[in-house]
Amino acid sequence: MAKSWREKFFQKKNFEIKTIQRNFWGHVAGSKMLIPTPLIIEEYINHIESGNISEVETMRNDLAIEYGADFTCPMTTGIFLRIVAEYNYENLINKGTEISPFWRIIDPNSRLSGRLSFDKKLL
Repeated sequence: MAKSWREKFFQKKNFEIKTIQRNFWGHVAGSKMLIPTPLIIEEYINHIESGNISEVETMRNDLAIEYGADFTCPMTTGIFLRIVAEYNYENLINKGTEISPFWRIIDPNSRLSGRLSFDKKLL
C-alpha cells in the first residue's frame, strides 16, 4: 500500500550534508550539498510573509546558507516541496485546519504544479 502524504512528511527526520563526489547540477565535486527534510521546507514556507511570494531557488540558497552547505539539493527540494503541499492540502480537506501557505512558493506554471493532486487554481 502506498504511503500517505502524512507518512511521507514525517518519514525523513534529519537533514544531511553530503560532500558530492562528482559535478552535480552546476556544482563541482567536493561541494557540500544540503538534503533538507519536508519539515525544514515547511518551516521556510511558514516564514514567507502574507502577501509575499518566494522562489524555490531563493529558498534553496537561503537553506544552504542557514545549514552551512554550498547548495541545497534541487531534486530532493522539489520532492519535499510536493510532499509539503500535498500533506497540507490533505489537512485542509480532511481536518479544515490551518495550513502552511505553499502557494507562496509554488509557481502555478511550474512542472511541480502539474504534478499536484489538486487544482492549480489553489496556487
